[in-house]
Amino acid sequence: MDLFSAIETRTSCREFLPDAIDKPTIEKILAAGVRAPSPLNAQPWQFIVITAQAKKQDIFAEAERCRAWAIEQSGWTWLGKYKTDFLLQAPILVAVVGDPKKSGMDMFQKDGPVGYQLACAAAIQNMMLAAHALDLGSLFFTLFEKSHIRRILDISDEKTPVALVCIGKPKEPQDPVPRKAVEAKTVYLD
Repeated sequence: MDLFSAIETRTSCREFLPDAIDKPTIEKILAAGVRAPSPLNAQPWQFIVITAQAKKQDIFAEAERCRAWAIEQSGWTWLGKYKTDFLLQAPILVAVVGDPKKSGMDMFQKDGPVGYQLACAAAIQNMMLAAHALDLGSLFFTLFEKSHIRRILDISDEKTPVALVCIGKPKEPQDPVPRKAVEAKTVYLD
């Protein structure tokens, strides 16, 4: 699959088959993540590969707690229909953890470090495209409280759990989600 086809056809997967993913495939996906750009080539990411059902159950419980809180805070009733069962279904969850001390020059700016989070997001995108090229589904997941995920995964307070990437064989093929036209999202300053 060429890059542009992968970009155009990749979708978020929320229903996975229980089929195991072998270690060479996981490592190929992680290697794609490592190739992402980062400020000063600091490579601020760490990947925690989660296959233990007990850890997935803890993460699922946190997601459900956070979902209930989000409904209460936002009033978004549609969130009540949003299921997080895929956290238990996906054979692999990858926690992408960032190091704010590896953020680049923005560490010294008033707004603080964000470059490390953007680099982690680039790594996530690479991993999701790699998974798609390998006929696997994936999902970029952030519905959790960072402090709770730190505790569940034994992550130090100095590091930030940026997202979880759910990876597995999709239960059913997914149609690409419509996107706005490039012209609607672009401004040229000539």
